[in-house]
Amino acid sequence: MMNFRVIAVVVVALIFAGAFFMNRVPANAEAALTTAEKLEKPVRVINERVCGTDENPAKVAAMEEDFKARLAARAKNGLAAANVTGGTINVYWHVITNTSGAGAPSTQQINNQISVLNNAYGQWGWSFNLVSTNTTANNTWYTCSGGSCETQMKNALRQGTADDLNIYSNNMGGGLLGWATFPSSYNGSPKKDGVVILYSSLPGGSAAPYNLGDTATHEVGHWMGLYHTFQGGCARQATGGDGVSDTPAEKSPAYGCPAGRDTCRNLAGLDPIDNFMDYSDDSCMFKFTAGQDSRMDSQFTTYRYNK
Repeated sequence: MMNFRVIAVVVVALIFAGAFFMNRVPANAEAALTTAEKLEKPVRVINERVCGTDENPAKVAAMEEDFKARLAARAKNGLAAANVTGGTINVYWHVITNTSGAGAPSTQQINNQISVLNNAYGQWGWSFNLVSTNTTANNTWYTCSGGSCETQMKNALRQGTADDLNIYSNNMGGGLLGWATFPSSYNGSPKKDGVVILYSSLPGGSAAPYNLGDTATHEVGHWMGLYHTFQGGCARQATGGDGVSDTPAEKSPAYGCPAGRDTCRNLAGLDPIDNFMDYSDDSCMFKFTAGQDSRMDSQFTTYRYNK
């Protein structure tokens, strides 16, 4: 006959196990939320940084070919070295909330976000000037993570020209923290140009460990012409998979802050986990490189300056 004490221990263990599995957060908890839950529960579950910027290899190759052609044309006209090396970028901020008003960052949070951008880009000559902030209540745009809702939102709200930055903050789905368009995309789709970020990623937001404002820093990097540091993996070219020679090659995104990580041991340099264009936690990111600065200058001049 089984000892009653053993039975009691087993029963208690099963109860605790059941409670654990019923209450633990699934690995893709954000994707499991329904649209209604996203509208009612603005606090996000973010397990890993996910950027929705399109870096499809074929599209990247086409963008780079276009960039090379334009640089060659500039060189032919004696303008190869005539890059702008900084300036003030006007920012138009579009706050997207649901019809209950959820998802609106405070004025202080937006101002703090602009300060984060200025701190990150200031040493390279770039500053950001908040021109205006507007708020739109739209349930579809509030949970938009790309597609037709993005087109509708941006067609209705975008302001300025190619060298003006439009930021849209919402409660996007799919576990995303944000996405951006590249400079070379402006000519073909000017209204789609800009950056979309999760509103709770702003300084003081609830998307820890991505709530110090560097999601915007990362996405604006794309808007300025930078790829992820892990673009191209370990298949290192002269200028690197990200088009920059002084960012060490990296096989895959870094999460958290894994000091000493070296995923391309056949190539020089540890993974650039402290670079704004990796996927590290906000607290781990603090730098761009001189090569990235040079690329941003050239991209901005080629595709945005006075366009």
